[in-house]
Amino acid sequence: MALSLYDISVPVFTRALGQLSHILDKGLAHAQASGIDPSQLVDARLAPDMFTLAGQVQSASDAAKFGVARIAGITGPSFPDTESTYAELQARVAKTIDYLGTVDRGLIDGHEDREVVMKVRGNELKFTAQRYLLQFAIPNFFFHVTTAYDILRHNGVPIGKLDYLGRY
Repeated sequence: MALSLYDISVPVFTRALGQLSHILDKGLAHAQASGIDPSQLVDARLAPDMFTLAGQVQSASDAAKFGVARIAGITGPSFPDTESTYAELQARVAKTIDYLGTVDRGLIDGHEDREVVMKVRGNELKFTAQRYLLQFAIPNFFFHVTTAYDILRHNGVPIGKLDYLGRY
């Protein structure tokens, strides 16, 4: 059986967002157990010119919801990037998962050649839906999920590869 565009998008994003929620939970538990103000982790970053943990979570959310919306040919919801607490970040992840669950498979499958046009820094990028998903949306999404993991790990949160990958 061949993989469909839906199968390599919605379930992949949904599972990884669930794991992102899991590592956020572990980050909060670590902060509470260690007497660290959780906002220190929310505001942590790997380098001065990189997004904070909050920015990474927001970007992962955007990559998933807009990635799926673009390949489905619909407009995804806009969430303002105002989250500044663990509870707000978790709510953002949950809203994104909920949204992904509403996207009809029929809007995606069979539309691999749909044109996806993005504007990035004043440039217009054109893709087929399949190429956009495989070469832009998925790598971009996992960059932000991985960087969120890295920020937490760098700050002493006891997480490992199975926290990122999940159990099978």
